[in-house]
Amino acid sequence: MPILILKLLLAPALVVASSLAGRRWGPGLAGTLVALPIVAGPILGITCLEHGPGFVARAAGASLLGLVSLALFTVVFALLARMPRTGRWAVTLPLAWAACLVADLVLSLVPVPAPVALCLSLAATACGVKALARTSTDHVPAVPPPPRWDLPARAAATALLVTALTTAAAQLGPDLTGVLAPFPIGTSVVATFALAQGGPAVAAATLRGVLRGLWGFAAFCFLVAVLAEPLGGGAAFGTAVACTLALQLGLGRLQTKPAARQAPCQDFHSAA
Repeated sequence: MPILILKLLLAPALVVASSLAGRRWGPGLAGTLVALPIVAGPILGITCLEHGPGFVARAAGASLLGLVSLALFTVVFALLARMPRTGRWAVTLPLAWAACLVADLVLSLVPVPAPVALCLSLAATACGVKALARTSTDHVPAVPPPPRWDLPARAAATALLVTALTTAAAQLGPDLTGVLAPFPIGTSVVATFALAQGGPAVAAATLRGVLRGLWGFAAFCFLVAVLAEPLGGGAAFGTAVACTLALQLGLGRLQTKPAARQAPCQDFHSAA
């Protein structure tokens, strides 16, 4: 029961929190917050409880490869959102998911040691940052206040996606489970609402924030992968969470400093 509650409440709470933060401080911070391993963390934690530290160490190493697919998702989504024929979220999201799933399936067939997977995930993140920098704009358009159902809809969509993926992933073994763990669940909700409510510029700003958050996500997966067996699950996850939060806090401060020197942005309603 506690695990089910974690699946249903934790990820939706993060999406709601990132949405509120985005309305206050901008889409970049919203994206950075939603990039916390709030989905992958519970998935890996459950596998550790059910299958032991050896299983979760292998799955966490595979999750680093899943971050390569997640970086690909952000780029594909942002670029498709700018195109006239694919700019609607109902077209952009399935195409970006398809690219991510294909990459996940391919990467699950070529497991590599955790240090190599870490290097690949960081390289993919850096390439994604460079690709989305070309979509940067100094002007993020304001959007009208969101309807009252906005936050509940985001939370419900997140809970549905989390439950569906964790139910399926638990049957797939450590490599495929690990690669699928970072599947863009919260990111999909955040980016889709950003595109629908604010347009391509807001979606791209949100996804650039997601990419900044992947540095901490990679640290989390790597630490679980290398520490789970020698230290045990509890110590490994505790260390990984502490390091991830420290990195994300630092990134959040870097993100808000430039904003503080500018005029307060309008309640641009994140999208996250």
